[in-house]
Amino acid sequence: MDILKVEGLKKSFGKVEVLKGIDFRLKKGEALAIIGSSGGGKTTLLRCLNFLEHAEEGRMYVNDQLIYDGADGKRHSDAEIRANRLHFGLVFQQFNLFPQYTALKNVMLAPSLLKIGTPEEREENARKILEQVGLAEKADFYPCQLSGGQQQRVAIARALALHPDILCFDEPTSALDPELTGEVLKVIRELKDKETTMIIVTHEMQFARDVADWVVFIDNGVIVEQGKPEKIFGDPEEERTRRFLERYSGKE
Repeated sequence: MDILKVEGLKKSFGKVEVLKGIDFRLKKGEALAIIGSSGGGKTTLLRCLNFLEHAEEGRMYVNDQLIYDGADGKRHSDAEIRANRLHFGLVFQQFNLFPQYTALKNVMLAPSLLKIGTPEEREENARKILEQVGLAEKADFYPCQLSGGQQQRVAIARALALHPDILCFDEPTSALDPELTGEVLKVIRELKDKETTMIIVTHEMQFARDVADWVVFIDNGVIVEQGKPEKIFGDPEEERTRRFLERYSGKE
């Protein structure tokens, strides 16, 4: 069953058309890797999925429920946007942790604001998730006391705290030194092993090849090619895909 279906998504900034009609589907438990050059529309797509940007056209369905329809011309209320965002958890490039809160409090914050469970239940849930990402012993540390890789793992735990249907990553290792990248990728691999449904925008081609069930190559606001990783990386059909992969083949 498709957990996510995106049809004809379009987004412009002024006269610049960034997304020119994006269509894809994602099944429950699958990991989708989105690859492409900088400026191609990958991050904008994630932001539209998470209702951080407003797409002008297209439809989005989660679990066969229509959550966005550009054709109706309706702006969602703040309450509707908050409800729709609960389907998605987003991990940013730059961590975006609150520096005044400990790792534990960062993970507990959204459930607290939404009044989900009791304070005791929220803390128990947060500690379990921090243990899941290998940071149980860092629960009372502040972001400034953590390495970049540890901060990103706290950000992953925070995104998991609301138990989203789909976990989204926007270049989760781009702000990390190479030696810290591995610990974050290890957590994502473990999430994949637990059949967490994920969308991963990444420049780590080998990681995408190893972890993804499906790969989408976006260039200049359109999906140029999509398919199984062995097809995209081993025998791409489109010349633009081949040129992109040739440019990145020597960077890992």
